[in-house]
Amino acid sequence: MHDVELPKMKPIRIALVVLLAFTASMNAQNPASFQIDLPGAPFGVVVSPDQQWVFVSLTGGGARQGPGIAVLRNDHGHVELVRTVAMDSSPTGIVLTHNGDMLIAAANDSVVFFDTQRLETGASDAAFQRVSDGDNAESIYVNVTADDKTLFVSDEAAERITVMDLEKIRSLGRDSATNLKRVNNPEGASAAIIGRIPVGVAPIALTFSKDQRWLFTTSQIAPADWGWLSVLEPEGINPGQGKVPEGAVIVIDVAKAKTNPADSVIARVPAGGSPVRLALSPDGSHLFVSARNSNAALVFDTAVLIKDPKHAKPTRIPVGSSPVPIVVVADGKFILVGNSDRFSPNATTSSTLSVLDTSLLGSGRNPNVGKIPCGAFPREFQLSGDGQTLYLTNFRSRTLQVIDVSRLMKIVDK
Repeated sequence: MHDVELPKMKPIRIALVVLLAFTASMNAQNPASFQIDLPGAPFGVVVSPDQQWVFVSLTGGGARQGPGIAVLRNDHGHVELVRTVAMDSSPTGIVLTHNGDMLIAAANDSVVFFDTQRLETGASDAAFQRVSDGDNAESIYVNVTADDKTLFVSDEAAERITVMDLEKIRSLGRDSATNLKRVNNPEGASAAIIGRIPVGVAPIALTFSKDQRWLFTTSQIAPADWGWLSVLEPEGINPGQGKVPEGAVIVIDVAKAKTNPADSVIARVPAGGSPVRLALSPDGSHLFVSARNSNAALVFDTAVLIKDPKHAKPTRIPVGSSPVPIVVVADGKFILVGNSDRFSPNATTSSTLSVLDTSLLGSGRNPNVGKIPCGAFPREFQLSGDGQTLYLTNFRSRTLQVIDVSRLMKIVDK
């Protein structure tokens, strides 16, 4: 792993940090960044294809609301909470099908399917299907193929990725009362499960390559049977626990996963301490990883990951404490990394997003060019379809942060 040289920031870059904070906090009439209070702790966020609706998964914990899906309307930049749809279990990762007709949520030991039109109108039967993913699966993340035919689910506790046939889900219709009674019926939703992909400890991220041939996922810690050396101190404060191995980026053959999931992994590559989120460059040439237990963002060449994984050595860029969400913005010019600080005694205080300039990668110069203020424990990014608006869930602040990408990036670019 190659560390990036980190010289002191030039005065102009230091001024940018201050200017970003000033812009976000002082321009109250038309802020470049603002936060919306939510009635629970948010995890995932997705935006409808027409960009008029924003859906946020709430894990509960709020004084006014248990777990569910928050529905927000975006009216020409004015974003407001319209309603929340209650759930029996806490949703985490969520995804919209590309045609926008279904929202799919990972929720502990189940995957729940919502009709998005019903979410938007407030119909009582928005959740029309549920698939049981097995006891103690702890399903945490979901993603769908571009043709909307196959769903992948990260089962964090079960150390696997579940593969589901969305065509089977659609064939059962959207009669909520009928569908939700036959969750474990072999003639019902459980028949949609194609199989499981064995991965490492605590998989989370699910990111497709640009051509959809490959799926990249993460394992926070390599399991013992991989034989990787224990070289890292564990996260949190656990004296005497002993060291743990690095985590991994895992490469999956998507076509094989649709027919033979158990034999679809083609590569496992060391990726620092607790890799948790992934982002791909616009041209698909580089994969960016947030390594939470390394306080770093990693940069992989995707071609090497796929064709020569034994020689896939990432570049390591130090960022803030315990980075979690990561996203590429401004047509690939910048990477934003959310510094969650989740294991700190002060984890409820506001945090920052590190701004990395991709033009400086590989130059030996410091790619950290600024910071953007955010709430406590930034957890998930979602970029709007036009690339102009970035949504961020702040888990401990219980807020959704809305960021005008073009305004903030213009400041950084000066």
